[in-house]
Amino acid sequence: MGSQQVSYDGRTFRSASNTENGEVSSATVFHYHQDGKIVWAEYGGGSIARGFLIATVQTDKDNKHTLDARYEHVNVAGELMTGRCRSTPEILEDGRIRLHEDWQWTSGDGSSGQSIVEEEKK
Repeated sequence: MGSQQVSYDGRTFRSASNTENGEVSSATVFHYHQDGKIVWAEYGGGSIARGFLIATVQTDKDNKHTLDARYEHVNVAGELMTGRCRSTPEILEDGRIRLHEDWQWTSGDGSSGQSIVEEEKK
């Protein structure tokens, strides 16, 4: 997983799974952009009114790439929520990207969880 550099620019992702304490659902769509090692996304849908994510591409000692991200959104209840996330890409057989995410709220209860988002088919 994550052994090759991928481009996130222009890709659209949708949540495939999330732990119960997360607010992202299958109704949430992420629109990704990239400029060099900087990656960002706008997202919304489901219980999220509007959200933004900013990340940097990190390379570990085994030359595997991950995204080190911070996110913020306003949910439909009007609450401002923030967090951090580490996303590890997996390239699927059809060339789409699946992101395995370990995240933690930096607002609210500070709990953490795991989620998976997958690139939508074109």
